[in-house]
Amino acid sequence: MKNQFRISTIVPASPEIVYKAWLNSKEHSAFTGTNSKVTSKKGGKFSAWNDYITGRNLELEPNKRILQAWRSTDFPESAEDSRLELIFKKEGKGTMLILIHNNIPEGQAESYKKGWKDFYFISMKKYFKEK
Repeated sequence: MKNQFRISTIVPASPEIVYKAWLNSKEHSAFTGTNSKVTSKKGGKFSAWNDYITGRNLELEPNKRILQAWRSTDFPESAEDSRLELIFKKEGKGTMLILIHNNIPEGQAESYKKGWKDFYFISMKKYFKEK
């Protein structure tokens, strides 16, 4: 059985700005504080958190949705990629960022759920607030 979860947060920037930053190496690196190499091309490969995370873009709906094949170095070698879906919705002057992560190897979902909150959501709020 695979694990999955859905979490969300409000980011203090427009969906267009948040979407573009997610797919921009310089900005992704800036809001995570780590080395990231990302692309805004469908089918393009990416890495984040100093190569801890790797994957590729499966579907891109500009300023609205990103679907990625996603894995970390903690995945068993035999595990297939998980799926990460990001949905960007206008919320007041900011963006409701909805993150749906599924097909995670058994027993790892809670760790990733905490990681998204601690290492992405908190830093993104700070980054975009100061921008």
